[in-house]
Amino acid sequence: MVRVPKLNPADAAAALRNPLAFIAARWTPQPRTVQRAALAALVMSVVIVVTGGAVRLTGSGLGCPTWPECTDGSLTPTNALSYHSAIEFGNRMLTYVLCAAVGWAIIAARSEKPYRRSLTRLGWAQFWLVMSNAILGGIVVLVGLNPYTVAAHFLLATALITVAAVMWQRTREGDTAPRPLVGKAVQQLVWFLVVASVLLIAAGTIVTGAGPHAGDSSDVKRIPIDWETVAKLHSVFAWIVVTLTFALWFVLKAVDAPKGPLDRTRDLFVILLAQGVIGYVQYFTHLPEAMVGLHMLGSCLVWVGVLRVLLSLRERPDATLDLPGPSAEVPMGTRA
Repeated sequence: MVRVPKLNPADAAAALRNPLAFIAARWTPQPRTVQRAALAALVMSVVIVVTGGAVRLTGSGLGCPTWPECTDGSLTPTNALSYHSAIEFGNRMLTYVLCAAVGWAIIAARSEKPYRRSLTRLGWAQFWLVMSNAILGGIVVLVGLNPYTVAAHFLLATALITVAAVMWQRTREGDTAPRPLVGKAVQQLVWFLVVASVLLIAAGTIVTGAGPHAGDSSDVKRIPIDWETVAKLHSVFAWIVVTLTFALWFVLKAVDAPKGPLDRTRDLFVILLAQGVIGYVQYFTHLPEAMVGLHMLGSCLVWVGVLRVLLSLRERPDATLDLPGPSAEVPMGTRA
């Protein structure tokens, strides 16, 4: 067994003054540990979106009618409240699990040797996004599920997924300057794909704000637009994203691109096909809650897939791999 050193008063003061530095001075995680911590934060950022969707789809958005308390004078649901309160309160509690995952990623990144400031900054960016979205979630409740605030709540969660995905990728790279793996034309095509995906997600939030699932059984304000019309626009953006993805795969094959971009593009295409099937099924079956929930999960996976394609277009090898090895000197007296 490894003996745990006792803390003296100076150690305790140092731990209180800067706990991250205190942990980093005494622990060096393996690279795999840092990668898993970043992946856990990414997974939880997707989970919180899906569970938030479950709150809306079960009509539990106002299960806890106030914030930060659940009811006036109580942080937790009371016996007088319904199961909607348990669902809404459970989603609020998952925010602490998300904070724990992000905190673990920050600690692991801060303790890695050599210290990589870029990784730690990405972890802290996630923390502040979580805090901002928690406050925005409270505003959503206080304004009675106003659809514009609900849309902003989802978009901020998407921003969290973006930073988490970037951090996960960066844990598997070095800190050298990025080297492109494809030409300018392919990079521009991928950026068109990214922009089309952003428009696809934005249109989806409008469909949500105008559609029938308001988040509560009461008279909740909706975006004053025909949701079916916006759904068709959303479908158009989806087909544009699918077409761009297929075109990208074809171009990558034609230019004999590296395996990484090809594999990531193939993965995205498969996710898009599954998401398209779910989307059309939910549309023609009049938006059943289960299918809408799957579609929200698919939306997160599509965006992660798009980001992975974008990040696969360059590499950042470890700086130590570029250092020349020691030259073999020929002993004196043996030269020809």
